[in-house]
Amino acid sequence: MTQAPTPTADTVRRLVRTLLKEGADGTGTAGPEVRPVTEGGGHSTWWVGGRHVLRLALDREAVVRQRRELRLRELVRPHLPVTVPTSVARGEWAPGLTYTLDAKLPGGTAEEHDVSAVGEADLAGLLGGLREVPVRQAETLGVPRTAPRSLEALRRMAVQAAERLRAADEFDSGRMAQLTGPAAAQLAAQSGTAVLVHHALRGEHLVTTADGRVRGVLDWSGAAVGDPAEDIAGLALAVGSPAAVRAATLAGYGARPCLRGLWLARCDTVIRLAARLGGQDAGPLPLLRTQLRRAWEAILLERATELREDGSDDGF
Repeated sequence: MTQAPTPTADTVRRLVRTLLKEGADGTGTAGPEVRPVTEGGGHSTWWVGGRHVLRLALDREAVVRQRRELRLRELVRPHLPVTVPTSVARGEWAPGLTYTLDAKLPGGTAEEHDVSAVGEADLAGLLGGLREVPVRQAETLGVPRTAPRSLEALRRMAVQAAERLRAADEFDSGRMAQLTGPAAAQLAAQSGTAVLVHHALRGEHLVTTADGRVRGVLDWSGAAVGDPAEDIAGLALAVGSPAAVRAATLAGYGARPCLRGLWLARCDTVIRLAARLGGQDAGPLPLLRTQLRRAWEAILLERATELREDGSDDGF
């Protein structure tokens, strides 16, 4: 297999000059400033001046994801109350390797701005809109269907990880006792509930304004048809468990998917922080600690100790 070229600032600058008219990015004849975006992923991502973002697919798998994402963005756009990025140019930056030049969405991220109560309503609209996207159409575009994760298997891993965090004075491992084996079994994903899931509703992917409104969602490359609790879990890491559950409840989700999302997030954060301290994860340590704190914020829903035997959760 031919080794893919490594994109450099010069590579990006030459490409951008062919895509943008002189001064189109407010930078004059010298062309726009280009600089890499630090957030990782399957693409090499670059800021282009102040108005555009360039993403380069680095291998064939990334090419498939990028092409699928561009089609998916058009499918979801009419269903969502928040903005989805728009591609202003696309093509190949190297033989067989694609790019998309997207218009930059105005605003910061949920890591920079706290989400307000009105912003929680924006998130509810996002979750509700994703439920309305036709699953069959998404799958026709190549969006994969993913099986729900086993919360019991995740719980066992988290119990072990919590002990390592306790030894490092990072976490009270006794808190994991709140999720028992029978409770994890009750919170198994229900059949027939699969929807389009963004699968990466982390803080850096939520475009947020200074007044706390959520105006857009970035990076649809990992979207799948699957367990809606995964997006609730993502929001717990991004904005905290109480806000995530309020948004999910406003979107029409009951206690079961909310609690399942809550515990997916809690187990994930314990496991990832333990892995990072053990040298098996490269995630930023301050962010992992912040996500752990957000996921373990208490919610009123936790006072409900049982779900109905028939699977209904209308009483919560």
